[in-house]
Amino acid sequence: MNIENAKSQMRKGMLEYCILLLLERQPAYSSDIIRSLKEAELLVVEGTLYPLLNRLKREGLLQYRWEESRMGPPRKYYALTDVGLQMLRDLDKAWAEISNTVNYLKNHQPTTLQS
Repeated sequence: MNIENAKSQMRKGMLEYCILLLLERQPAYSSDIIRSLKEAELLVVEGTLYPLLNRLKREGLLQYRWEESRMGPPRKYYALTDVGLQMLRDLDKAWAEISNTVNYLKNHQPTTLQS
């Protein structure tokens, strides 16, 4: 097993959830999303983020609005829709289940397997 490949797959699986978590707090510009993910040590590049944001918008989870910028062109700010908020709640439950399972397996002795 290649550890870097395994880590990459885990990050990909968590990225959508992490973006929804960030946008629950407040609408954000794509560069702010990348910066926040970087601060949380989840490195994402624009080439990964933009297609994901577009897909989440097509699925009705996100909406955006344009805001004038003091420096440069207008900026697109992403926010959760009601559907996106419900998806976040569902992902919260799924994360709790997965986390509980992993913690259980890490902290409990396995029963002896019978052949």
